[in-house]
Amino acid sequence: MEASAGLVAGSHNRNELVVIHGHEEPKPLKNLDGQVCEICGDDIGLTVDGDLFVACNECGFPVCRPCYEYERREGTQQCPQCKTRYKRLKGSPRVEGDEDEEDVDDIEHEFNIDDEQNKHRNLAESMLHGKMSYGRGPEDDESPQIPPVITGGRSRPVSGEFPIGGALAYGEHMSNSSFHKRVHPYPMSEPESARWDEKKEGGWKERMDDWKMQQGNLGPETDDANDPDMAMLDEARQPLSRKVPIASSKINPYRMVVVARLVILAFFLRYRILNPVHDAIGLWLTSVICEVWFAFSWILDQFPKWFPIDRETYLDRLSLRYEREGEPNMLAPVDIFVSTVDPMKEPPLVTANTVLSILAMDYPVDKISCYISDDGSSMLTFEASSETAEFARKWVPFCKKFAIEPRAPEMYFTLKVDYLKDKVQPTFVKERRAMKREYEEFKVRINALVAKAQKVPPEGWIMQDGTPWPGNNTKDHPGMIQVFLGQSGGHDTEGNELPRLVYVSREKRPGFLHHKKAGAMNALVRVSGVLTNAPFMLNLDCDHYVNNSKAVREAMCFLMDPQIGRKVCYVQFPQRFDGIDRHDRYANRNTVFFDINMKGLDGIQGPVYVGTGCVFRRQALYGYEPPKGPKRPKMVSCDCCPCFGRRRKDRKYSKNGGNENGPSLEATDDDKELLMSQMNFEKKFGQSAIFVTSTLMEEGGVPPSSSPAALLKEAIHVISCGYEDKTEWGSELGWIYGSITEDILTGFKMHCRGWRSIYCMPELAAFKGSAPINLSDRLNQVLRWALGSVEIFFSRHCPAWYDFKGGNLRWLERFAYVNTTIYPFTALPLLAYCTLPAICLLTDKFIMPPISTFASLFFISLFLSIFATGILELRWSGVSIEEWWRNEQFWVIGGISAHLFAVVQGLLKVLAGIDTNFTVTSKATDDEEFGELYAFKWTTLLIPPTTVLIINLVGVVAGISDAINNGYQSWGPLFGKLFFSFWVIVHLYPFLKGLMGRQNRTPTIVVIWSVLLASIFSLLWVRIDPFVLKTKGPDTTRCGINC
Repeated sequence: MEASAGLVAGSHNRNELVVIHGHEEPKPLKNLDGQVCEICGDDIGLTVDGDLFVACNECGFPVCRPCYEYERREGTQQCPQCKTRYKRLKGSPRVEGDEDEEDVDDIEHEFNIDDEQNKHRNLAESMLHGKMSYGRGPEDDESPQIPPVITGGRSRPVSGEFPIGGALAYGEHMSNSSFHKRVHPYPMSEPESARWDEKKEGGWKERMDDWKMQQGNLGPETDDANDPDMAMLDEARQPLSRKVPIASSKINPYRMVVVARLVILAFFLRYRILNPVHDAIGLWLTSVICEVWFAFSWILDQFPKWFPIDRETYLDRLSLRYEREGEPNMLAPVDIFVSTVDPMKEPPLVTANTVLSILAMDYPVDKISCYISDDGSSMLTFEASSETAEFARKWVPFCKKFAIEPRAPEMYFTLKVDYLKDKVQPTFVKERRAMKREYEEFKVRINALVAKAQKVPPEGWIMQDGTPWPGNNTKDHPGMIQVFLGQSGGHDTEGNELPRLVYVSREKRPGFLHHKKAGAMNALVRVSGVLTNAPFMLNLDCDHYVNNSKAVREAMCFLMDPQIGRKVCYVQFPQRFDGIDRHDRYANRNTVFFDINMKGLDGIQGPVYVGTGCVFRRQALYGYEPPKGPKRPKMVSCDCCPCFGRRRKDRKYSKNGGNENGPSLEATDDDKELLMSQMNFEKKFGQSAIFVTSTLMEEGGVPPSSSPAALLKEAIHVISCGYEDKTEWGSELGWIYGSITEDILTGFKMHCRGWRSIYCMPELAAFKGSAPINLSDRLNQVLRWALGSVEIFFSRHCPAWYDFKGGNLRWLERFAYVNTTIYPFTALPLLAYCTLPAICLLTDKFIMPPISTFASLFFISLFLSIFATGILELRWSGVSIEEWWRNEQFWVIGGISAHLFAVVQGLLKVLAGIDTNFTVTSKATDDEEFGELYAFKWTTLLIPPTTVLIINLVGVVAGISDAINNGYQSWGPLFGKLFFSFWVIVHLYPFLKGLMGRQNRTPTIVVIWSVLLASIFSLLWVRIDPFVLKTKGPDTTRCGINC
């Protein structure tokens, strides 16, 4: 496939497929069909069995038999591409060194080992090739007929080039009609080590290799005493990461105080329940219900933080193990997803910086593929991506030459640091100036595109070649794919290869459910599975750039670790933000959650998925379960001691009618069961044979039997709007549907299958993004999160009971997920509790009776335990007290506004079916520093907090006035009520500052609504007085009328 050859657009349901060529001339293509020897140029020829001759089973590099035999006899005996030693093939003479390896002619029958995995794979391949056709091509051994619009009369690549190796099979025992092993196998063993075939299960060879891999020394045996590199090998054998437990001097006092607080809380609630306030029974009952709910919510939030841990990674060991000098790079490929919808709210320049930081990462370029999901089918995003690809040819070599950080140009050039620190190249200053000028010109071109896109032409957008833009109707357009950077044509200004950059816009038609961001992410999963199929995927929001160029390497220290990596479904990084005011008025950094709660979850079963900055294992997203550890063998006693183990074993053999027939019968049943399960693959993954085959490749890779044109056609198919119908996409596979916070739901499903996740916090933040510092935008963002949690609570995936019998989700992990779904409901008791102080001040009643000296100990102990818990939590986490206090303040602000509306909207959706629209959080920045912080945007979310604030201020004035009129004796009871009311006002203080803005002037509409509601509420309360016990008047029989 050729980079920039054209935009491929089409609809599988309408049987349409077109290629729109731009103004660029197509570049010459390299012949990748594998039919011609890359050394001499002759035909490769066939083997003695009639199959295509393949010299190297590791990489499939096309070499004819004469060149292969000459290289083995006279040369280095190594493959020119992957440097793996050539093994003797059938019909080739032996040469020196063949005695050290197994004889491939005899090895299959030497031990008669029953290889279950290969047998299952062959069954799956045969079934898939014969049964998974969906009516778009021949089912047998015929070659698929590619339309002329794609091939131009022959199987010619159309767009972007992906490493698919040769187009034919490369094994002696695999026919051209079946799917084959991938060309570049996953690096789980060293290149020089003796291989059986691929990975096996059940044989002694595989067990020995696994043991050696766990020890880190899978490779040729050497003499330790004479090996000069033994120290380096010893280092490479070490674990790639380790847990760093919190110091016992910090965590043990914290746990003791938590237990003490729990006991004190129990005694406090007991006292509150057994001592009602008889003259204000309604106020007392309301307060007790609120306090019980707060206690329950605190338990759910607190105990998942019982086992907090830190982690360390060792990047040098990762390089020593997988990037050895003189050997092929064995790091795993990664597909990176960047999602965007509206270029007006998500500026193209922000997205471009994210893409540029990805392309410049410190990772092998042939292992990176970046996919841009344009879910708004905007021509602005398409043209901005094209400009970004051109600028990347200059930016990427500059970043790698001088090792700059961060590698997003906007952030790098605005960084207020000494950019000459540690720079020794004399040309750095000159090249930096030139690059900054290039970037400013790039910004001008992007800004010109944005200005042009402000006004849509009546006839719609027209591309440079005069073709109408296929996405003019954002709700009715075909799927579109454009490869901007690939191996052919994807080179920088210095001639080095660049990572792949692919633009994707999925098909949309009226009458289909598209599932917003979750549907777009699933489309990216399928497209990448067809085109590159990397075993790992990183997803980023369009405003989250790569701040640490080694971030993916940090994740690989966990995912590629031989001991723990196989059971890790994803590695989550904390979210860090730029452009937030120094005091973080609205707790945008969310440090308490990312630095305390997530560390606690990492010590249980792993952190929750938070929507961005997460590296996934592809197999986990496909709904597969983690590999099971080896079971301990049952004890079998000697013959002289009859025990249950021996009897059970004898009964088993007698049931099978002999110990020789038993295994064969079981194997036959397994074959049938496997074949039936494989027949259901199209119901699970959809009707795409190529994509289904890719899901079976645990180690990644593209089926080599598919041509580049067929891959593009299949990619258009898998992003069609009806592809997910009658499949498990969104219910069991990929990003899960049913909530606008699809991230929580997706991670929850993986944990329920038994996977665990990892929390990685490198010293230099891995990714950084932008956060809404405006009060209204911040509340709308919190509203969306809370509404998603409410939707999960009312769905079948509610963590309180979902997969309760499965046993894969640990109890404390379930507590954390339950807390993420019920926290919005705290808005109801919180709103009531925040209005109680004003009611007490207005009615001269209180929620507690007069307390004795002994009872006061409960209150003092409770307050001390709350403060001690917070202080010790800050001590072991490293969070500052200011960040903790801002989090507490916004918990109240968001609770009585956004969370309250989320509960109401969630109930309306469940009971009345009234859906809510998804609002994209604006990533646009103000020209003035922190200008958005002072801007006012009207929203109904502002009314409840403003009303509560005014009611409490009125209550304080009324209470103090009443105390002045009634004398000294009324000041004592007033202090408790004033403390209660001031607690509410202090927590709402950032909200009050947000209302005032820069000019300290509250908008008139807010004042009118709030004063009106507060006045109505106060007058009604005085008139009705519902919570206060009514008196019946004086007893006239005892004291007379004039009493």
